[in-house]
Amino acid sequence: MKNLLIINGNPDKESYSSALTDAYLQGASRNDGLKVDVLNVIDLNFDPVLKFGYKKRTVLEPDLERALELIKKAHHTVWIFPTWWGGVPAILKGFIDRLFLPGHLFKYHKKGPFWDKLMKGKTARIITTMDAPVWYYYLVYGSPGHKSMKGLTLDFVGFKTKITSIGNMKHSKEKYKVKWIEKIKKLGFKENRS
Repeated sequence: MKNLLIINGNPDKESYSSALTDAYLQGASRNDGLKVDVLNVIDLNFDPVLKFGYKKRTVLEPDLERALELIKKAHHTVWIFPTWWGGVPAILKGFIDRLFLPGHLFKYHKKGPFWDKLMKGKTARIITTMDAPVWYYYLVYGSPGHKSMKGLTLDFVGFKTKITSIGNMKHSKEKYKVKWIEKIKKLGFKENRS
């Protein structure tokens, strides 16, 4: 049986991110032989601040221990969040800061600057919304959130990551949002076929 983990990083429980999470779940659930877990980061009980940086390890709260195990077990992890100020919401950044530590999802070599990517062989999908047009975010700003989340976080620990960006949210009509919900349902089904 394959394991899928969907992580909703939007702190607003009634957000479009929640609708996208439900859509992906609906699509994926049409596949047999798939165990699906959903984490709404805002519902987890943890301190998002890495208080001691990397000098001293803070013990993981039970919700973070469970999240770490789900990430490790999942063959595919989907990260859904809005792009705010070019990057991820603060609660999702805190979740990542607390979990993506040496020894958890990657391991530094004792000598030299290199590391082992412990999530190698696994895949990830980022689904992010933004008010700006996607082309503007890419051409004018250089996609800082995409580079950070994909290249410097998920790819860093070994995930093979793809991105789905949904732009123009600020001025979008209901028809546009519904169209994307249907696309995300299809994506959930397609990415999780046996």
